[in-house]
Amino acid sequence: MLLHEKLRSCRLILASQSPRRRELMSGCGLPYLLAPKYECREVYPSSLPAEEVPAYLSQLKSEAYPTALEPGDILLTADTVVVLDGEVLGKPDGAAGAAAMLRRLSGRCHTVVSGVTLRTAVRRHTFDVRSSVWFRKLTDEEIDYYVETYRPLDKAGAYGIQEWIGYAAIERIEGSFYNVMGLPIQKVYTELERFVE
Repeated sequence: MLLHEKLRSCRLILASQSPRRRELMSGCGLPYLLAPKYECREVYPSSLPAEEVPAYLSQLKSEAYPTALEPGDILLTADTVVVLDGEVLGKPDGAAGAAAMLRRLSGRCHTVVSGVTLRTAVRRHTFDVRSSVWFRKLTDEEIDYYVETYRPLDKAGAYGIQEWIGYAAIERIEGSFYNVMGLPIQKVYTELERFVE
């Protein structure tokens, strides 16, 4: 039996405002309900290694979900960060911040880490996925063009791999392309399959 058929007896709830995550869930044929927006203070201990931050934050988002889960409900929460030199690069604080982040990523390799939490009323499972991304050296003109044209202010590391910069500047990746887009959908699919068995 295919996963989407197994999920007919469940209510898969996606707690994310990301249009990219919604697109990936739909593209994979996973039936889901979109959770209404809710508040969650996304803070983490400063001592936490950068690569562990997304899993921690996905659990935090899961715990902050304001509605009690019913039997058959599966809540999916996720967080994605860019890690460079052991530092988390989250969403930029404006166009200047986005350009500064892209200058740091230019000509270098960085890691994209997504943490995902699946939770029912009685159990929880968290995992993460890591991908390495190589940028060629970018000119200031290219960085300015990308920031002004695409306004990547809602994206970790100030870029979206599915946009112009992905076509023109990313030399290669090791790992899941969709993870870099914001949700490691293949891993979500297989982990969800195990979770519902």
